[in-house]
Amino acid sequence: MPVHYTGGNHVVHQKTFYQRIKIIPEETEPLQNVISLRINDDEKKTLEKLTKTTSKSITEIMREAIDLWRARQRKLCMD
Repeated sequence: MPVHYTGGNHVVHQKTFYQRIKIIPEETEPLQNVISLRINDDEKKTLEKLTKTTSKSITEIMREAIDLWRARQRKLCMD
């Protein structure tokens, strides 16, 4: 959580923009893991098109892709 120093011994924690508009609960810890992914031009164009048509970030799209892949793998293991 961002810290705002008011001088002296007083410290006030400021809420981030997303916490103020209730997108991220105050208790949520920021994620620390970063994945770098090399993609070709066609894959990049596809991701850019998806971000425009869905209003989602590339991060959100990739998380959904991982969730779908995991669900498919579980289904394959069950069959």
